[in-house]
Amino acid sequence: MSKMINLKNVSRIFRTGDIETSALSNISFTIKQGEFVAIMGPSGCGKSTLLSILGMLDSPSSGSYEFEDVDIARHSEKELASIRKASLGFVFQHFNLINELNVSENVELPLQYLKISKKERAFRLNKILKRVSIDHRADHLPHQLSGGQQQRVAIARALIINPILILADEPTGNLDSKNGEEVMLLLKELNKSGTTVIMVTHSEKEGNFADRVLRMMDGQLIWDRSNDLNTPSVNENV
Repeated sequence: MSKMINLKNVSRIFRTGDIETSALSNISFTIKQGEFVAIMGPSGCGKSTLLSILGMLDSPSSGSYEFEDVDIARHSEKELASIRKASLGFVFQHFNLINELNVSENVELPLQYLKISKKERAFRLNKILKRVSIDHRADHLPHQLSGGQQQRVAIARALIINPILILADEPTGNLDSKNGEEVMLLLKELNKSGTTVIMVTHSEKEGNFADRVLRMMDGQLIWDRSNDLNTPSVNENV
């Protein structure tokens, strides 16, 4: 597997007036294409801050982040936005669906930003709605769906651009155990088909779906372990 992500000594400091808060401290790791990685730890440990940096929504205060062998610091904000729109799929705890749009319109929206033709949009939409088993709700509005169905719509929206990386932030946080497990099985299936998945979670059960766990505490990476082998991952940075 080729290297997709390489973080080296990444720190993130937030400044408010004279007060500095260190959210991340000297984080280093590599993620290969096709991995399913869970980032775990208690609330406030820096998980979501790290995911924002990986998703190019925030920048490190120091250190480097290489995405597909290119330091993202070399990219302009416009170039980073283009990478996000074309290559990254985001799945959030709160779904972030647009209430005034139906399922089809919510899912199709990213393709309009990419100026994909109407014919191609229709083809992809039909395919992806069937893939996540939500095609029978295509004309429904978000408030007419269960939480599990809304998260399937959110996953379909993330997938419709054919991303090489899915970033999921507590994807089952608002779901009951049955719907949560269905969403996790769907993410696992997507990963087996070749999509790299990085998921933030505090749930040990959800962490077990991943191939590898990065555990954080107080802004630091304290553990990097393969779930399959139950032994430390080969990662010289940790």
